[in-house]
Amino acid sequence: MLRWVPLLIFAAATTVGAAAAAPDASSPPVVIVHEPHLTGYHMPSASMEPTLQCAHPAPGCEAAYPDRLVVQSLKRAPQRGDILVFRAPALARVRCAATGTYVKRLIGLPGETVSERDGVISIDGKKLVEPYIKRNRRDTVLHGTWHIPRDRNFVLGDNRALSCDSRIWGSVPSADLIGKVVLIYRQR
Repeated sequence: MLRWVPLLIFAAATTVGAAAAAPDASSPPVVIVHEPHLTGYHMPSASMEPTLQCAHPAPGCEAAYPDRLVVQSLKRAPQRGDILVFRAPALARVRCAATGTYVKRLIGLPGETVSERDGVISIDGKKLVEPYIKRNRRDTVLHGTWHIPRDRNFVLGDNRALSCDSRIWGSVPSADLIGKVVLIYRQR
């Protein structure tokens, strides 16, 4: 059975079906939308679980069906917390053995310094509040400090323990950003 699950209200969208509780206010809405300029993707890995779900039997995936993502090209500079789709950097291809496009959350902006210690992220020395990260999904193994150069973005998966992201392969050039996830279609 298909069910549309609205998480937030989005002005250009029409919701269909029963509503469910929102996991948090920083996640894009789950709705149906009729916009010809939007592009669709699906979530292939557990790196963004549970915010974005992938499907069994892939490792770490919790859903029967992968989320379908509607992505809109960027009309302005992305904001911290946006979920972005981007072309995989060359080093990501080498270190993560995956090519194509990635989906991660924007954490560090150009000119900032990001650090991680015991699974907690700080931006320029201030702890980042991340209500979308579950305690058991924090990565307590990787530690480090990264300075984000101009025209680059530091992105992380919400499932940090299973995410190959900017901590592994560095920041993403702004020119490689494809767009922002604006809608999530979740099949139940």
